[in-house]
Amino acid sequence: MKIEVFYSLSQIDDLFLRDKNVVVIDVLRASTTVIAALNSGAREIIPVNTIESAVKVSGNLFGDVVIRGGERNAKMIEGFNLGNSPFEYTPETVKGKSIIFYTTNGAPAMWKARYAKNLLIAGFVNITAVVNKIKEIKEDVYILCAGKQTQFCIEDAVCAGMLTKLLIDDEETEIEFNDSAVAAVALFKNYSKNLLKMTRTCDHGKYLIEIGFEKDIEFCTTIDTFNVVPELSANVLKLKKKVETPSAPHVPISIDTAGVKGE
Repeated sequence: MKIEVFYSLSQIDDLFLRDKNVVVIDVLRASTTVIAALNSGAREIIPVNTIESAVKVSGNLFGDVVIRGGERNAKMIEGFNLGNSPFEYTPETVKGKSIIFYTTNGAPAMWKARYAKNLLIAGFVNITAVVNKIKEIKEDVYILCAGKQTQFCIEDAVCAGMLTKLLIDDEETEIEFNDSAVAAVALFKNYSKNLLKMTRTCDHGKYLIEIGFEKDIEFCTTIDTFNVVPELSANVLKLKKKVETPSAPHVPISIDTAGVKGE
């Protein structure tokens, strides 16, 4: 299995990802929100790459089972029903609903990988479930970090590094990886002891704190809160196989950061 990491959407085009296995990461906060929403019983999430597309798609659907969620510059968009905080996507609000989803960075990343053979959504909150799904696929994986408006975001890179490290540590899987994946693992090893501090001090984390979303940051850095993996099928994100969610809000896993096989 080969793992390649891309740190922004500008590094890659849609056609390159066609028929490949892609993992999209946007820790703060689109990945986490999508995972939370589907775990709360949302019927499906339809990622779009523009606000205009969100309006158009929702206009083609009917009834009170369709809602619009997302953000622009981290704030809820006028005319949308929900923002991009995972705390908004409760079972009472989203169960059985189709969610048209636009965010500044995460949703365009999901949309960019719409031609993938398998598209998985990952964050710290479901990292082990994603690792297990990749091990089931047993093929090359391309990890796409959403970044911030084509720029590098350290929180997404660290999450990509954690995902890569867990796969490397699996003795049953032989891993090859590119330089970007090696760098991601090094970043994870550096920040693994305090992920919350890392997200509080990164550029986007500081901005979210300034506008009142510090609790979101804390939630987005918990490990294995959920045991579900959103997957794209026919341009919508769903849970193909839902597993019982861990009862504890934070289930830590053991990570050996002393070394990486192949270094």
